[in-house]
Amino acid sequence: MIELKAGAARLGLLPELGGAVTFWKSGGVCVLEAVSDPNLLAQKGHTVAAYPLVPFSNRVADGHFRFDGAEYRMKPNFGGEQHVIHGNAWEHSWELELLADDSATLQLEWHPPYDRPMDEWPFAYRAQTRFDLREDSLAVGMVIENIDQRPQPVGLGFHPYFPRRGGVKVGFSADTVWTNDERHLPALRVPATGEWSFEHMRAVTDQAIDNCYAGWDGAAFLRWPDDGLALTISASPTFRHLVLFTPPDRNFIAIEPVSNMNDALNHAGVTDRGITILAPGARLEGHIHFALTAC
Repeated sequence: MIELKAGAARLGLLPELGGAVTFWKSGGVCVLEAVSDPNLLAQKGHTVAAYPLVPFSNRVADGHFRFDGAEYRMKPNFGGEQHVIHGNAWEHSWELELLADDSATLQLEWHPPYDRPMDEWPFAYRAQTRFDLREDSLAVGMVIENIDQRPQPVGLGFHPYFPRRGGVKVGFSADTVWTNDERHLPALRVPATGEWSFEHMRAVTDQAIDNCYAGWDGAAFLRWPDDGLALTISASPTFRHLVLFTPPDRNFIAIEPVSNMNDALNHAGVTDRGITILAPGARLEGHIHFALTAC
């Protein structure tokens, strides 16, 4: 494990476990929640507090998609589902590229194994994640570069888990939200109003949400009133979707800035689906800033 330090803040990183964050503490308070999800098979039961989503966020239905006249199939990587989830970068060991007391850059270079049947992402890419820790904030920068000889469709995302404690409240603004069908795939796009709206900050109760919001304005807010702590999330324009996950029986919630809608590779007709077609040598970059304040 690599530990970054900035004043009373500490950030733990696990490069070999998918480039994951294992903790973020500020003054002894856990800002992120360490979670063990047995369905995330490659994490092998380890607890992680956040991890990068590369080269796409959320599901690809049945691991199947078509691109540029070719058909691709990937092996399911999530327990109990036939879908492929969150790309494949979280399944592989990252390398430490740069390290200082308060910052680190991790890198993954992925090459499809052409000598055996393809069961993962079929294009070569290079991904980097940079973490910059300050006493009251964390900045995360993400880059994916196409190192293949062919164009490829990509997305980016970041998956932090936050504690479901202290009467936690959530607020953000988005235009629409995708409802899910029985297979947890996008069904209907509806206005983010009524029970779907978090424009006015509200408590996370027992409502089970696992949905992708579109037209997100790039800002989200968490408040733990019992702890006197607040967090502001600010994302660059690359991230215009937000996944909110509030499982009522768990001790965490997830608020995930992402570039693409769920199953975006199979929704070419959605003009703002969030997929970027990278030519060979081209890059996609995004930045997320987490700022802590007292409340």
